[in-house]
Amino acid sequence: MFKITDRFKNYYKNVVTNLHLKIDYDAWLIIALSLIIGLFGGLFAVLFRLMIGWSSLGFNGLGESIFGFLPNNWWKIFVPALAGIIVGPLTFFLAREAKGHGVPEVMEAAALRGGRMRMRVIFVKAIASASSIGAGASVGREGPIIQMGSGIGSVTAQWLKLNEDKIKTCVGCGAAAGIAATFNAPLAGVIFAQEVILNKFTSTTFIPIVVSSVTASAIARVFVGDIPAFVVKAYPLNHPLELILYILLGVFAAFISVLFVKMLYKTEDIWNGWHIFPEWSKPIFGGLIIGLIGLKFPQILGVGYETIEATFNGQLLMVTLFLLVFVKIIATSITLGSGHSGGIFAPSLFMGSTLGGAFGIFMQQLFPNIVGHPAAYAIAGMGAVVAGTTKAPIAAVLIIFEMTRDYKIILPLMLAVVFSSLIYSYLNKGSIYTIKLLRRGIDLESGRDINIMKRIRVKDVMATPVEFVRQNDKIGNVIKIMHNSKHNGFPVLNEKDELVGIVTLQDIRGVPAEGIMELPVPKLMSNKLVYTFPENTLDDVFRLLNKNDIGHLPVVSPENPKAVIGMITRSDLVQAYDKELIEDKL
Repeated sequence: MFKITDRFKNYYKNVVTNLHLKIDYDAWLIIALSLIIGLFGGLFAVLFRLMIGWSSLGFNGLGESIFGFLPNNWWKIFVPALAGIIVGPLTFFLAREAKGHGVPEVMEAAALRGGRMRMRVIFVKAIASASSIGAGASVGREGPIIQMGSGIGSVTAQWLKLNEDKIKTCVGCGAAAGIAATFNAPLAGVIFAQEVILNKFTSTTFIPIVVSSVTASAIARVFVGDIPAFVVKAYPLNHPLELILYILLGVFAAFISVLFVKMLYKTEDIWNGWHIFPEWSKPIFGGLIIGLIGLKFPQILGVGYETIEATFNGQLLMVTLFLLVFVKIIATSITLGSGHSGGIFAPSLFMGSTLGGAFGIFMQQLFPNIVGHPAAYAIAGMGAVVAGTTKAPIAAVLIIFEMTRDYKIILPLMLAVVFSSLIYSYLNKGSIYTIKLLRRGIDLESGRDINIMKRIRVKDVMATPVEFVRQNDKIGNVIKIMHNSKHNGFPVLNEKDELVGIVTLQDIRGVPAEGIMELPVPKLMSNKLVYTFPENTLDDVFRLLNKNDIGHLPVVSPENPKAVIGMITRSDLVQAYDKELIEDKL
C-alpha cells in the first residue's frame, strides 16, 4: 500500500516538475484526507442515528416482554438498566475511554498523545452510546459522534503514517464532521473543532477542517434532509429593554452551568468510590435510578429534543420547566457518573431551553408590554448554558444559530452567551471538558501538565507478582523473605488468599530480639487495611501514604478489595516521577 502511494506521489511530482509548477503535496494530501474523513464521518453519524433507533426498539421491546406484567408501565424503569448490562462490560473490558461523554478524551489525545486514538474506541463508543441513548439514559448523541469522528480521523492518519501535526489536524477534521453531520451545522463544526478540540485557530488547520465539515454536512443532508435541528418561528426583539432581561438570563445560565458541572463530577466521585459491586456493573444500577426518575419525569429520558420542541411551542407550564432544569442535572450526572456513555451537549441544550422558557414565561407575566414570546428566551438560554459549560462562546452562538436558523434572535443570543461565559469563568475554572482533565493533572489552558503524579496510574507502576506472607506464618519466616527481597513490607493473606493486614520491617524493629523468630505474624502486623486501586493516580497514593504515615500500599482488585494484585511503595513513586520528568524534558 505505502509503496504504491510513494510510487504514485513520485510519478506525480515528476510530471508537475516537468510542467514547471510548484505544488505543496502535503497540503493537498491533508485536503484529500479531510474529504475522506468528512465522507466517513457523515456516514457514521447517519449510521449512529439508526443505531439509536434500533437500540430504542430493542431495549423497550425486551423490557416490556420481561417486565410487562408490572402495572402502570413500570416495566420502563428497567429499560436503562438493561442497557447497562451491555455498556458496563463493553467499556470496562474493551475501551475505558469510551465511558462518559468522550470529548475530554479527544482533547487529551490531541494535546498529549499526538492525536493518536485507538480504532476500537470508534466501535465501542458507537455501541455503548447507542445502547445508553436508545434505552433512555439522560445523555446526548453529540459527544459520542465527536469522539467517533475524531477517531476516524486519527486512525486514518496513523494508517498513512503521518506526523503528529497532521494527525491532530485529522482529529479536528473528524470532530468537525461529527458536529456538522449531527446538527446540520457545518460552520459550527469548524469553529468547535478549532475552539475546543485543537484549542487554536490557524490557516493550516482551517482549510481541511472546512472541507471535512462541509462534506459531512452534505452527506447527512442526503439521508436526513436539509432541515434545521429545531424548526422555530422568527423571534425579533420586542422591545429594547428586553436586552437587559437577556443579560439577566445569561447570569442565571452561568449559575446553572456551574451547578451542572459541579454536580456531574461530584456524582462521578461518589460512584467511583463505591466498591460494593464490580466496576462494570455500575451502569446497571445507574440505569435503574434513571428509570425510576423517568417514571415521574419522562421528559428527561434520552436526548430530550421533543421536550425542547415542546418548550418552544409553549406546551409546558413554568413550574414544570423550572423543575426539569434541576431534574435533568441530577439525571445526567447519575447517567454519566455511573458509567453510561453519551454526550453532555444535548443535556445542556435541554437545561438551557427549560431555564430560558421558565424565565421567559415569568418575565412575560411581570412585563407583558416589554417581553415577547418565551420561546425566544428558550433559544437564548440554550446558547447561554452551552457557552457556560463548554467555555466556547463562539461555537455556542453559531451552533444555536445553525440549529434554529433564526437570525433575528442573534443579538439577544450573543448577549446571553457572553454574560454566561463571563460569569461562569469567574465562578469556575475550566469547562465541563477540561475539568475532567484537570482532575488528572492535565491543564490544557496553560498547555502543559500541572502535576506529573496525577497522570500516572498505579497499574503502570505497581510491583507484580506480589510477595506476601501467610497469616499463620512466624516472624522468622518474614525476616527470611525480607532478606531475599528488595521490599521490606508485605501484605498478609489468610488461607482464602484474602488481605487481612500488612507487616513491615518497622513493625519488627520495635520488638525485643528474644523469641521474636517464633512470634506469629498477627502479633505484629497492622490490621488497619489501607489500600489503593490500579486506576488510581500516584497523587492519590502519595496522599494515602502521607495521611497514614506508611511506606507500602497494597493494590487491590476493584471487584474485590480483599484480593491483592500488586504493591506500591514510596520508592516506586519517586522512580516513576523521575522517569516521567526526564521524558518530559526530552
